[in-house]
Amino acid sequence: MPLSEDEQKILRQIEEQLQRDPGFGRNLASARGGSRRVLFVASAAAVCCLVLTIGLLSVSPYLSFVAFVGAVVAALFAERHARTLSEAGLNHLSESMRGRFGAPPRSRADD
Repeated sequence: MPLSEDEQKILRQIEEQLQRDPGFGRNLASARGGSRRVLFVASAAAVCCLVLTIGLLSVSPYLSFVAFVGAVVAALFAERHARTLSEAGLNHLSESMRGRFGAPPRSRADD
């Protein structure tokens, strides 16, 4: 299905704006945030540290405390990545819905 004149005009405008913006690639990379692999590794590390905490209780309470602090840090790291992944997914979904139903996409300046 060929593009209409209006769609071709909009596409040309977008291409011109992208050519004028040298930092476009950096903006996309920083907006992405985290990855599922990092989320999985951080979650697994949190679980391993909790198991290590329980195992080290019989050896030394100090080592057990260090393992517990590691579990908390890994859990916070996993939570942060889960939050950025969900925000990126929701932003992508809302932009695609706006585009599908004819509303113009929001720019970063609108936020």
